[in-house]
Amino acid sequence: MIHDGSNWRMKTRRAALILSTTLLPLLVFAASAVHAQSIMRSPNLNVGSRTPNINPNIAARPNLGVDTVARTRPDLGVRSTLSVTRFPSNQNPGCQAASRGPDGACSTTSAGGGKGGSAKNLAAKKGKGGAEKGSSQAAVNLRTVPNELVAEIDGSLSTAEADALARRHGLERIASENFPLLGGTIGLFRIVDRRPLETARRQFAADASVRSVQLNFRYFLQDQKKAPAEGDAAQYAVTQLRLPQAHQLVRGMNVTIAVIDSGVDARHPELANSIADSFDALGSKEGPHVHGTGIAGAIVAHARLMGSAPEARLLAIRAFGAGSKGAESTSYVIIRGLNYAAEHGAQIINMSFAGPKDPLIERGIAATAARGILMVAAAGNAGAKSPPLYPAANPNVIAVSGTDAQEKLFAASNRGNHIAIAAPGADIFLPAPDEKYQITSGTSFSAAYISGVAALLLERNPALKPSDVRAILMKTARDLGAPGRDDLFGAGNADAFAAVMAAAASSVPLAAATGKPAGENAAAPDNASVSRALNDATPSMASERSAANTVNRPAAQ
Repeated sequence: MIHDGSNWRMKTRRAALILSTTLLPLLVFAASAVHAQSIMRSPNLNVGSRTPNINPNIAARPNLGVDTVARTRPDLGVRSTLSVTRFPSNQNPGCQAASRGPDGACSTTSAGGGKGGSAKNLAAKKGKGGAEKGSSQAAVNLRTVPNELVAEIDGSLSTAEADALARRHGLERIASENFPLLGGTIGLFRIVDRRPLETARRQFAADASVRSVQLNFRYFLQDQKKAPAEGDAAQYAVTQLRLPQAHQLVRGMNVTIAVIDSGVDARHPELANSIADSFDALGSKEGPHVHGTGIAGAIVAHARLMGSAPEARLLAIRAFGAGSKGAESTSYVIIRGLNYAAEHGAQIINMSFAGPKDPLIERGIAATAARGILMVAAAGNAGAKSPPLYPAANPNVIAVSGTDAQEKLFAASNRGNHIAIAAPGADIFLPAPDEKYQITSGTSFSAAYISGVAALLLERNPALKPSDVRAILMKTARDLGAPGRDDLFGAGNADAFAAVMAAAASSVPLAAATGKPAGENAAAPDNASVSRALNDATPSMASERSAANTVNRPAAQ
């Protein structure tokens, strides 16, 4: 038994040794396979959580540039510590058309009806109906001045009677005046009690002394802000518009253009002796502004730079002042500016701003058109999905979209079947306050160039009506995009030289004007802009500097 036990143990040991020898390679292989699998398997990094998630409702806040800020959410009572990059409004990847405001910038409301989130989420945090109420109020605040009404009142009322009328309806009269352009008295009123805006409007409109009442809408300038930088004479817009060839014939002499905009630096060398008159519709004490100075420069610059009508006369009308989203204006202020322009001899009115459709401004534009005054407006910088903005979308106004140096559409430019023509609007060299220069973009400057070209046509043929000017501009434009008129460029990019040739009372055939190299059609007898300035017995203010400007103008222009 002992012998047998010893044999059994020996056999067991041998079996174990054999078994271990057999299984060892398999175990080593298995271990290696597990290790290789852990290397080769695609790492689970949860990419979705690490990819920057741009919340359209956060990114869609009013912005002035690119920086990082901490957001406060007063609607939720929580301070957000999330760093949010603010983009120029029309380069914001999270800003959709539904959330753009009247200036083309992103609004604080989302397509979902909530502020900073979906309606469902906000309702859960604020209570039933909270999101809808917050969204509606935010939309009103973006488009209008809170608690203000603009009304046409009985013109026979004295100041004391107008104040009494306001008090009876829980209002304060801020201002009122007679507007010859409209043939009526318009007043600006503020609600002094806690009534909802619509309730106050309805009750005020029911008074027999009140003709009409509306909200005081907001308007915004149409530029893309960049820091002022030193410029030079290398303006691609000059070449695209064929301004040197056109200026051999006309330079806008004795044509008056009203610029309803922010403050203009009349002391800038580019604008010397070009400002015939100034009017502050705001009654403010603000100094010159970069936008208004740039718009004036696009029209009349005549030192280092070249405007589209360097000898035109400008009426510099300040209607835009500092606001939370940059320079802004309102219905009441703009109608003051429009009235002043019409009453002080403007032949062309440049409106490089945009906002909602406004009954008072629509009425003012109709009255201005009835006087035979040409109006030009920026299409807007709200992008491809924006609805039409005003006043550009008014049929009495020439709506201008923007192009770049390659004659492609300026990315932020509005589109639509109301677009008449395009002009350069991206990266434009223009004057800035304090004798500085800027490089800036926006359909604002496209419109300004067209206002100047229109002045060239009116000098060439003073008998032209606004409809004639529109027709000539569109007929002579260089077709861009789809063949024929389209919603991006209208009739195409403006051609100042071809338009001037077509505007002459006895011009050469249009085909000849556009079919020859630039400058070949310039007739010597018509090259009189400078000689008239020197020889006229009573030269205009603008023409007094014509000779000096021509001599000193850089050859590159």
